This record gives sequence, C-alpha cells and structure tokens, in this order.
Amino acid sequence: MITMGGPLSGIRVLDLGQYIAGPSAGQTLSDLGADVLKVESLRGDQARGIGTFGEAMVRAYNRDKSSIGLDLARPEAEAILHRLLARTDVLVQNFRTGSAEKLGLGPDQLRARYPRLIYANVTGFGSRGPSRHRPGLDIAAQAEFGLMHATGEVDGDPQRLGLPAADVTAANALATGILAALYERESTGRGAHVETSLMEAVLSMQAASWGEYTLTGLAPRRKGNGQAHAAPAADVIQVVDGMIVLSAYTTEKWSALCHLVGRPDMIDDPRFVDNPARVAHRAEMLTALGDALGGMTRDQAVARLQSANIVCGAIRSFDEIAEDKDVLASEILVDVAEPGGASFTSPGPAFTLDGRRRTVSTSAPEVGRDTVAVLRDLGFTDGDITELIDGRVVTAAAPH
Repeated sequence: MITMGGPLSGIRVLDLGQYIAGPSAGQTLSDLGADVLKVESLRGDQARGIGTFGEAMVRAYNRDKSSIGLDLARPEAEAILHRLLARTDVLVQNFRTGSAEKLGLGPDQLRARYPRLIYANVTGFGSRGPSRHRPGLDIAAQAEFGLMHATGEVDGDPQRLGLPAADVTAANALATGILAALYERESTGRGAHVETSLMEAVLSMQAASWGEYTLTGLAPRRKGNGQAHAAPAADVIQVVDGMIVLSAYTTEKWSALCHLVGRPDMIDDPRFVDNPARVAHRAEMLTALGDALGGMTRDQAVARLQSANIVCGAIRSFDEIAEDKDVLASEILVDVAEPGGASFTSPGPAFTLDGRRRTVSTSAPEVGRDTVAVLRDLGFTDGDITELIDGRVVTAAAPH
C-alpha cells in the first residue's frame, strides 16, 4: 500500500492540460508521487463545463493535484507562470499546435530558458504534417485512423470504441516518454521535448492489425464479435443470465472444447476441421456451442470451460465489477476522499511496485483552490495576491 510519496517524490509538474490526454498523463505522474499543479484558466479546465461526462473526466484524471487559476493572456499571469517554471521539472500540455507558441510557451521558447525542463505535449494529428493545426479530439482520431472502420457489426455502421481510447493511449505514451526523459536527464543534465499525438497513439495500439494488413494486403473491416481468421476466437455465446465470450482456436483447445460440450464429432467435421473452415461456418459452430452451453448460467458456463483451460469470461457491467473479489484483492480501485468526508472509488495505476500501489487519494481540486498558497510560496504578499485576484489575473476558490 502506498498512501504518500512514491518514486517520483520531489518531481514538480505543471499540468496545463484539459479534458483527458494531458491531465491523464499528469495523473500518472501524480500517482507515482510527483507534485502536480494543475494550471487552469479562470473558468477552469474546459471539461468542467460539459456536464456529467466532463465532471467524470475531472474526477478521474485530476486526483491529488493542486490548482491555480491564471489568465495566461495577461503579462502578470505569464510572469507568475515563469516563476513556477523556474522550479519545475515537467510541463504537460495538450494545446492545439501553435497555441502554446502564441502564448510564449512553445517547447523551443521554454527549453532555451529552462534547459532542464522536460516539455511534454499531445496534439491531435502531430506537429509536422498538413493537419497539424486541426483540433484533435478522441473521436476524430478513432475515425480517421482505422478504429471505427474496424469496429461494429459486419453490415452495420462504423462504431467508436466504448471509451476514449485515443486519449488514454496517448496519455500513457506521453507518460512513458516523460519517465524516459527524466531517466535520461540523470546522466545528461538536460531536459527533452516529449511529443505524441492521438493519431500516433491510435496507430500504435493497432500494431497487430497493421501487421495483419501488411501480410494480407487487406485492411481490417468490421466483423462484429469473433476474429477474422480464427474461430472460436472472441466469440459470444448466449446463456441463461447473460452472455459469455470464449476462445478455443488452436487444435488442442478446439478438441478440448468439443469433448467438453459432448460433441467430439465436431473435431473432424469438415466444416470445423481447422480455422479457415470454422470461420467459414461460424454460424453453425456457434449454434452448436450455444445448444451445449445455453442452458447454463454465466458462472456455470465459465466454470465448466475453465475446467478444460478454455479461455473464457462472463460479460459483465460496472455494477458487478465493483464487487468483484479479484478487483477488490488487487486494490486497483483507489479510495478517493472528498471535502466534507464523502468518498468514491476510481481506478488507479494498472501496476504495482514490489506489490505496492497507491490506495488512497484526494479528489480533484476546485479551480484555483491552491492559488493563494502557491502565490505565497512564490513570495507574493497578501496585498499582492488581493490585487491579482481583484484584477482578474488569477482566480482563487473561496475557502471552505
């Protein structure tokens, strides 16, 4: 259990990110012990103003951070930011390409002044190609770089994945790059510019699909459940109380599955004798498996399949997962404390260090919750701070 500290203890991060990709990278650094200050506009991260989905983003990706509200268009706010940068190890942002430079906050501009700074940013379509100035949101990357084209039923419309996969994958890539840059700085003494994009993240996560494309010359297409070249592979079976998914496409596993369901005749049936045959006759195969397993509950079917080491799983929703014994044993769900004593859970880092992980956390701050404390720490007097607040250079949340 880690309740404080961590391997990045002492590392200071300025998180200028909004929505998911930037803040999620900052969240990873925070979970590893870094001191992360969320730098927001006077109105806050744009996610704060878009209802429940936005509030969920703020909750998920801004735990344990501090917040200062700055109007970066004002010279006084720029001066404050530079005072912070003088003691900062990592800056994270996911502005549209060119926006940071207009504010004097581009990578070349800041690294010339702060050579040890690790400058990390996410864009939508990269910073070199013709689309570099386009705004990049998760759904555009899913659409333009293959995910939606390959997701959905065979004869149905393209579908997005059921989560912001481009944003989250880009955030993980950015955090990995930041950790590499911090490690490299130990030997060189120099910072680095770490950059990724939603485009690159989406393509990277499809490496196996791209490999299939280079082998066959055929772009992946929508096929619903089930793999295109193997069966049963990620195939869904209806049972009494829901559905299960199973895979048994090797010769050994297919034979074991046929014996398990009492259909050894299917092993040598020409329709099911190998993967190409089973793919061609997938409907008949699934009917036979459904007849054998359909009278069971999910738990019964999964237990039966597991007895033969068949890969399988019950299809479940969050309300079931929250009480899952394996999930609880892993401590992946962090207990997040809110002001006033309430709490909620949120998934934490998906790894442990020597069996340890952070298990307690504090909720995302209000916009400007820590403005006064940060400014005092920078040497501003209370009179200076009042003048900055009254002049709308900064915003500070009212104390509770």
